[in-house]
Amino acid sequence: MFFTVALGSVFGYYGKMPINTGARKIEELLSRGVEEVIDRGHLEAALRSGKKLRIKLGIDPTSPNIHIGRSIPLFKLRDFQELGHQIVLIIGDFTGIIGDTSDKESERPMLTEETVKNNLKNYIKQAEKVVDIKKCEVCYNSKWLGKLDYHEIGRQANIFSLNEFISRENIRKRLDEGKRISLREVLYPLMQGYDSVAVKADVEVGGTDQRFNLLAGREMQRHYGQEPQDIMTNPLIEGLDGRKMSSSWGNTINLFDEPDDMFGKVMSLKDELIIRYFILTTRISQSEIEEYKKALESGDNPRDVKMNLAFEIVKQYHGKEAAARAKEEFKNVFQKKELPSDIPGWQASKGEYNILDLLFESGLTPSKAEAKRMVLGSAVEINGHTKADWQETIKIEDNMIIQVGKRKFIKILVKNHSQ
Repeated sequence: MFFTVALGSVFGYYGKMPINTGARKIEELLSRGVEEVIDRGHLEAALRSGKKLRIKLGIDPTSPNIHIGRSIPLFKLRDFQELGHQIVLIIGDFTGIIGDTSDKESERPMLTEETVKNNLKNYIKQAEKVVDIKKCEVCYNSKWLGKLDYHEIGRQANIFSLNEFISRENIRKRLDEGKRISLREVLYPLMQGYDSVAVKADVEVGGTDQRFNLLAGREMQRHYGQEPQDIMTNPLIEGLDGRKMSSSWGNTINLFDEPDDMFGKVMSLKDELIIRYFILTTRISQSEIEEYKKALESGDNPRDVKMNLAFEIVKQYHGKEAAARAKEEFKNVFQKKELPSDIPGWQASKGEYNILDLLFESGLTPSKAEAKRMVLGSAVEINGHTKADWQETIKIEDNMIIQVGKRKFIKILVKNHSQ
């Protein structure tokens, strides 16, 4: 009898799916990696009621890769999912074309349908690294946004004032600087808001930069006679260069990065980000995080704690064995100064190259300008010798090892010209 009563105090039932209503779990859901909840009191009561809620997250495929910054709301989806709620993942195949500039200092260019289609090919495979995709509703917002006509869009636009849109900090800054703001950008919040109507969202999660769009969802739902969704915002994570993580800046750790590359990227993070990354991008327990925090405060080497962070992140996306191998590889290359065990080969087609051409054509740098910057920064080694002259001509040798920065290596393979 006691067992039945105790179980009933923790789980509510909505149909056949048990809903966890435990106070500790709900408190962690509402606090870990959370910047703001609107309306917290309403959402907490709904979570305690045992009702099965519909939790929405939208992701626009503006890049082929989902980076670890976007894993933060995905982890929050998983938190809701583990309590028994229904999560709804919206792939913005329509909004991705239009472009959201909520976090941008300039106008985001429109993408073609073909680009967006190519970008979203692996989005589900990436998202399922975090959430149970089999229990998730996956929707594409072109299904409903592509059917709206000017009559309906006009009625939606009437809900909001232009002043509300331009009062946003980044929009106001662009106006003050005389930068262009397209009418297309004004329409984006309507589209994201209508997504909430289409899926009947009870809660929407998203980054702090999405606050206006999330609130637009509440107003749009009121307009269509639905109860307004609660919203939950998460902090934005810093990338490899200390700025906000962004695909357009190339400072990302991507969910599909190879284990060694992912491990190395995490190890390159600033020490002050270690605990923040543990909280936001992993789901190890709060008590474990406190232990790491105490260790850092007591003077433990941040490198050792960061190595545990890198292990946890790689394990999340590639499994425990891959994480262990990546950790060992990192130790060999960066602590023991050994060469990586598996260096990719690149076949040279000429007998000699200007060093900038060599770095760019081999794929070690994305541009000749970046190649020059790396050479001038003493970040290029060929067969263990640092190169400082960006005008140097390099004579190609078979099995020549080129290293750029700490993590990029290639082995030169000499092309057989007689073939």
